[in-house]
Amino acid sequence: MQQPIRKGLLFKSIKITLAALISIAIAGELGLKYSATAGIITVLSIQNTKRETLRSAVNRAFAFACALALAAVSYTVLGFTLPAFAVYLLLFALLCLNMGWAEALAMDSVLITHFLAEQNMAPAMIVNEILLFIIGVSLGILVNLHLHQKQDEFERLATEVDDQIKGILYRMSRWLLKEDKTGYTSQCFIRLEESLEAARLCAAANYNNQLRSTDSRELDYVAMRARQTVVLRGIYENIKSISYLPRQAEQVAELLKTIEQEYHKDNTVEGLLARLEELFQEMKQEDLPVSREEFEARAILFYILKQLQELLLLKREFIVTVHSLKK
Repeated sequence: MQQPIRKGLLFKSIKITLAALISIAIAGELGLKYSATAGIITVLSIQNTKRETLRSAVNRAFAFACALALAAVSYTVLGFTLPAFAVYLLLFALLCLNMGWAEALAMDSVLITHFLAEQNMAPAMIVNEILLFIIGVSLGILVNLHLHQKQDEFERLATEVDDQIKGILYRMSRWLLKEDKTGYTSQCFIRLEESLEAARLCAAANYNNQLRSTDSRELDYVAMRARQTVVLRGIYENIKSISYLPRQAEQVAELLKTIEQEYHKDNTVEGLLARLEELFQEMKQEDLPVSREEFEARAILFYILKQLQELLLLKREFIVTVHSLKK
């Protein structure tokens, strides 16, 4: 796992470096003052996804227009002095923090310091700063346009999540039939939640690398599996609480095993829901418990079936939603 991560970091570092150098070269060729600033703007404009990059560029453009206006007022009233820059910075910081433009504060203020250094805000100097901004931001956008969705990566992570859930269901079918459950721990849920978070981050990145589409199926899939994980934790706690094993425990264990065997991404779970309903009806027709111990155990088993129903309905709801989006 470490090698792909290092390759990714190396590629991103090279990409940032080349983009910054190209920005500086373009600004230099145009004869702009402070051409190196264009490279810094490019570095600050490169985000992790296409949407983040475009959103950041738009926010910084609005912020830069405000920065020019505030600087013009401050320098006109107080002259090209340090107090004037301090007044500008105070007002601009308040504006950026209030509008959610904090990322633009440093970058735009660097451009404003050029007026202080030149001791003027002549039209030519303003055009100089605008061009530095445009060159820097444009290169940042262009560099990130090549970003593509990592669908293969998401499929790998989703399969990892599914395999872990299948493993949890398999262990449930085994541990349910054991009276002594002292060795039955929740460690598997920690690993599952880590895998879910990795899949969620990948799905979010894929979603934000779409410009024309708003396909959120990957995010919805992770959300569905996360909700199922909550249900599975509840089932785990109920299985842990059973020490007496009535005959019906074998039926529930067999259903858990069947769900595990048929657990995959495209299963509509209709067959599993039908089997579950049959088991509900069978349990309702059983003779009444003959002891308090059996009554409590069967009540827990019935509740586990209700939880399994919720688990399956979450999947069916997701499948129905996906099919409706395809139409």
